[in-house]
Amino acid sequence: MEDMLSNLVTYGYIGLFLYSLGGGFIALMAAAVLASQGKMDLGLAMGIAFVANFVGDTLLFYMARYHKSEMMNYLRKHRRKLALSHLLMKKHGRWVIYMQKFVYGIKTLIPLAIGITKFPFGKFTLHNFIATIVWTAVIGFGSYLAGNVLMSAYEVVADKPYLAPIILVVIGGSIWFYMSWATKKR
Repeated sequence: MEDMLSNLVTYGYIGLFLYSLGGGFIALMAAAVLASQGKMDLGLAMGIAFVANFVGDTLLFYMARYHKSEMMNYLRKHRRKLALSHLLMKKHGRWVIYMQKFVYGIKTLIPLAIGITKFPFGKFTLHNFIATIVWTAVIGFGSYLAGNVLMSAYEVVADKPYLAPIILVVIGGSIWFYMSWATKKR
């Protein structure tokens, strides 16, 4: 266990950056919990997650805007989810940029869907910047403050390893069910 924590602290900032390019929710949460235990620096972890998340979403928007034909080849399997993202954008406007930071499953599709539309790049960048600040603060400080509770939950799962797959199946199944329902042809 001590070896794992040592590796996580040593390479954790690199992993946090790479994971936060595409999402980062779990990585930021883990880094904040480790910071609450004195193993990582909270400010540095939140800064790294902020930069990576902001850059990742901006790159997705850029790729969809200026390399649309190449991106569409990769998105053929996700046309319905992309359409859902587009509908969310039409219904909620710029607020979907803020919502997508917290909703797993549409996190990477929203910047792509917005990039395909005529939404201005500067406006997206501004809202993405603010949304990333909010996301970093809520997840980072929230996980830091709940660090002891989250560590206790981890210890319960570590003592009863059969709980982890059950929890993952329930969460993953819920996300899959929602995305299937929301993108179902009607």
